[in-house]
This record gives sequence, C-alpha cells and structure tokens, in this order.
Amino acid sequence: MTVNKGLLSIVENEPNFSNQALENAVATLKLGWVAKSSTLDSLIVTNPILTASQKTDLKDAINNVPHINLGRVLGDLVRHSATIIDGTIVPLDSSINPAKTTFLEILQNVQSVQGLVPELYGVPASDKARSVNDHLGTLNNMFTTTEDSTEPVFTTMLKSIQFIVDTDLATETALETAYTNLINFINSVAADSTDNQDTLDNLATALATAHTNLNNALASQPLLTHRNRLIEMREKINVQISLENSNIVGIDSFIETLSSNISFASLAEDDELRGLMSKVAQDKNWQTYFENYADEKDNLNPIYTTDTDSDKSSIIDQVLANNGLPDVTDATDFEAVAGKARKDSRIDTAGYDRLTAIQQIVDACKQLLITTQFRNESSLSASLLRNMNQHDRDLVARQLDLNESANTLS
Repeated sequence: MTVNKGLLSIVENEPNFSNQALENAVATLKLGWVAKSSTLDSLIVTNPILTASQKTDLKDAINNVPHINLGRVLGDLVRHSATIIDGTIVPLDSSINPAKTTFLEILQNVQSVQGLVPELYGVPASDKARSVNDHLGTLNNMFTTTEDSTEPVFTTMLKSIQFIVDTDLATETALETAYTNLINFINSVAADSTDNQDTLDNLATALATAHTNLNNALASQPLLTHRNRLIEMREKINVQISLENSNIVGIDSFIETLSSNISFASLAEDDELRGLMSKVAQDKNWQTYFENYADEKDNLNPIYTTDTDSDKSSIIDQVLANNGLPDVTDATDFEAVAGKARKDSRIDTAGYDRLTAIQQIVDACKQLLITTQFRNESSLSASLLRNMNQHDRDLVARQLDLNESANTLS
C-alpha cells in the first residue's frame, strides 16, 4: 500500500537519481598521487584527440602497478555506477534487449529476485549472491558503511593513502610529477602526429617507472601494511563491480528461468501433464520431481506440520487422539489387547480365530520378537501393548517426517 502523505509533492517531479553520493565519497580519496591519477584517468577517457586505440594502449601501459594506479579503479567504479543509473550497463540487443533498459526496470528486477530466490531455494537472496547489494551495492554506500564491526573499504583506503602521502616520500613526489607531465602533454595535443605518439609513449613509460619506484618504496614496514591494504581494497572494489555487472546484465534471464520453473512445477498438479513432462524432461532432477510428485503430495498434511522439533511429541499426541489412539490402555484386558494385535499390520493373524486371546498375545509377541520365556500372561500382554502403542506413535512420527520432507526445498 502506497503512503499518500507527500505523494502530491513528488508525483509531478522526477526523482533525479544519480551516483553523486559515490562520486563525493571517491573525491575524499583524491590526495597526493591519487588526485593526479584520477585526473589523468578522467582526461584519457574524455580527450577528443586521442584515438580509441591510443587510449587503450596508454591505459594498459600505465596500469603496470594497479594498486598504485588508483585513479583507474576509482574511475571505473564511478563510471560503472553511472551505467546502472542510465541503464546502459545492459547492452542493447536486437532480439533479447532491443530497447534501452531503465533504472526503474533494474530496481523492479532486483525486487523480483528478492522474492523468487527464497521461494525456489528456501534461502535469502544474499545466500545466492543476489541481495540488493549484490546488484546495487556500489550505489548503496557499501564502500563507506558496514553492517558489522569491519572498517569500510573507503575508510581503509583513505587512511593508507593519507599515511603514504604524509610520509613525504621522494618517489611519491616523483610520481606526482610524472602524472603532471603526462596530463599537461595530453592537454596540449591539438592533432594526431608521429611526434605526439613518441612523446606520449615516453611519458607513459616514465609514469610506469614512477609507479614501480613508489611500489618498491612501500616494500618495508610500516608502509608495507598500507600497500597491502590498497591491494586488498582495490580487489574488493573490482570484485564488487564484476558481481554487479554479471548480476544486472543477466538478471532478465535469471528471472525468466526461475519464473518458468515455478510455472513448470505448478503444472505438475495436472496428472496428465505431469506424466507428459516426466517423459519429455531430459534433466534427471526434473524427471524425479515429476515422477515422485503424487507420492510426495500424498505425504503433505497440515496436521503434521510442526515448526520445531520440540513440537513433534505434542503433534504425535494430538494426531493419535484424533484417531482414537491409544485405543487400548489396560494391559489386563487380554481380549482388547488381542483385538489390537489382530489389527497390527506387522502381525500375521492367519489361524487366530482358533486361538484364545492369551494364545494370540503369545504368538504376536513371538512375531514381534518380544521375549516370552519365563513370563506370565500379564507381563506378556503389557509388553505387547507397549510395543503396539509405540508402533502407533512411530507411524505418526514417520508421517511427520514425510510431510516435512515433502515440504522441504531440495
């Protein structure tokens, strides 16, 4: 149900969703060489003079130490999040996706997955790497906040970048200079030429060398700890980008598969269709599902449903009482005990009409492997009655297990 309060104030205005919060968070990391690295990364992407191949070659050349070239990963992160907002993260395809995907459609699809996964898998969507954050975490401040005691990715990165900058290493200063030289050159290029390419290559090589030099300067403590943290945090960012890209790009297909399987399963209610599907299904799991469906459905009974193991005994008592059991409680009533034995499916009662009640009890004890030697009639009757009453409980317990099994996703 939609909340009406405030609806009039928003109904004619666009939400104007953006990744500005992420961009603001990324901006806090732009200190020292990281600021220059980010400027260069943005410049390479937007420069109108450099060709696509030049840009690719340049980015490859200066990414020789990825955890030092942080402008690249931060730029990729911001650009990735922007494609979610504008929907371009999902490639256009003439048959599968002929029209541009919208942010609203992405949100609706993610919501659908949150319901479909628990229904079909019996676990939260997060257990299948399909939670909201598994699709949209980069937009949901996952790098600036955490739900546990761990430190956010950006907080760790900021501390390490700040520590390295504050150490005032000559190699860090030299790296900033190498960035500045390449930035200034790209900004000065007015047209493509061989001389420009040579200079571009030389400056890229110098920058790559400066990356290596700073990386080497961070090889001993306490700087090594911060270098390792930058490596770890960069990896977390890249893993998240890859996960979101995979989840969102494939979400239509994922939803279609789950929805279709729910529909196929519902068709199993029809006996004839179920028989047909069991014959044409090539997947062994589906064959088993269709073939066992009728038996498993017979096992379903709401009176056998229990939430916890502790309820099982009380459920058994309730079912027995509903069925008029135990129907015999007095072991000294030999006729009643013998009568119960004659109804026990485990006992062969052939010829019982020629036996007395006590003889029937003795024979039933022997068949159920109850010791009869040196025991009087009352003792035998009591043992047989306990055995038969326990059997009644075991049958109900078995039905409880079958009901639970039929109700359990597997």
